[in-house]
Amino acid sequence: MHTPPLTRRARFGAALRLETTSGVLLLIAAALALLWANSPWREGYAALSDTVVGPAALHLDLSLSTWAADGLLAIFFFVVGVELKHEIVAGGLRQPREAAVPVLAAIGGMVTPAVIFVIVIAISGDDAALRGWAIPTATDIAFALAILAVFGRGLPVPLRTFLLTLAVVDDLLAIVVIAVFYTAEITLLALLGSLAAVAGFALLVRTRWARWWLLLPLAVVAWALMHEAGVHATVAAVLLGAVVPASALHGEAQPRTQRYEHLVRPVSTALALPVFAFFSAGVSVGGAGVGGLIGQPVALAVMLGLIVGKVVGVLGVTALVTRLTPLRLPDGIGLRDLRPIALLTAIGFTVSLLIAELSFTDAVHTDAAKLAIILGSGVAAVLAAIELRRDARRARSRDMNEDGVPDRPWPLIGGDR
Repeated sequence: MHTPPLTRRARFGAALRLETTSGVLLLIAAALALLWANSPWREGYAALSDTVVGPAALHLDLSLSTWAADGLLAIFFFVVGVELKHEIVAGGLRQPREAAVPVLAAIGGMVTPAVIFVIVIAISGDDAALRGWAIPTATDIAFALAILAVFGRGLPVPLRTFLLTLAVVDDLLAIVVIAVFYTAEITLLALLGSLAAVAGFALLVRTRWARWWLLLPLAVVAWALMHEAGVHATVAAVLLGAVVPASALHGEAQPRTQRYEHLVRPVSTALALPVFAFFSAGVSVGGAGVGGLIGQPVALAVMLGLIVGKVVGVLGVTALVTRLTPLRLPDGIGLRDLRPIALLTAIGFTVSLLIAELSFTDAVHTDAAKLAIILGSGVAAVLAAIELRRDARRARSRDMNEDGVPDRPWPLIGGDR
């Protein structure tokens, strides 16, 4: 049967859903911010970031940079919440035995960087920097999957599932960390109102009458009340995504998690993430220079936490779990495949930048942490790309996960077997 050609709008939307597109747009936005913030026109960048818009009566008179972090980034975290729900119900987290290894690897990949950060800061004596302990614990899903899609061609598809599961759990734990450790004071009434709006959204989204013009106002109310409560507003976005049904309802062809992810991801890719990166990555080295910022203890702690902590945490926990317990890696992948995956988890760009902004109020710590995130994530991305190509060229055994049973044939990233 002849398939009609896609319209220009459909082709544009499909391009925005590609994992590589998200990574490219993030890089462009971050590069533009760095160039502008360190150009002779740097004051214009600062003025734009500090421009306040929004209704003061609703306590939403926020700077553009705050709108990017609290508002637009909520779109990205809604997609994370939807992905998490789908993975739990119908994806890689559905079977606890199969999900256990990446879940435990995600926990190891968060605890180890935090420990390294705290040790480095404790040795340096910069007690004010301890509040940033969570900065190197996060993984950027968009960047990590983009690098895997480009450089992981020829590797088994279960490797992508492993990374996605690990990264989704990582983001979930990061949201818990933000909610628990980076919330100074909670307004209980506003919090309860936000949760009530989420509950209303949960009821409506399961009905036949779930339309965007009914759901969106409830989502905005949940977001605004969560912001008013003093909890980072992206928490509301994750909760909203997590209540979307992951099974087909009312005779629909696909679950609403897939449909909503399909609709919202282009907005996240083309608008939310690049604009956030633009306002967050504009680190001005100023008089201190790159050397002055990198010489800060917080910068060293962040870079070691990302590059060393993530790799040691993910690989170490996976090795221990698969050797000391009955748990095994999925068919088709072995421990050697996780070297580049561990490096990919060290790309902490988006969420790490957010936590850096929440951690510090002074420019010295904030700028040093952000520059370290950018440099550390860049180094991790390059090393991961090299390792992915090296791994793809190596011969593979019939029992990569060493469970004593020959692996099933799997399609490969970028093409079929």
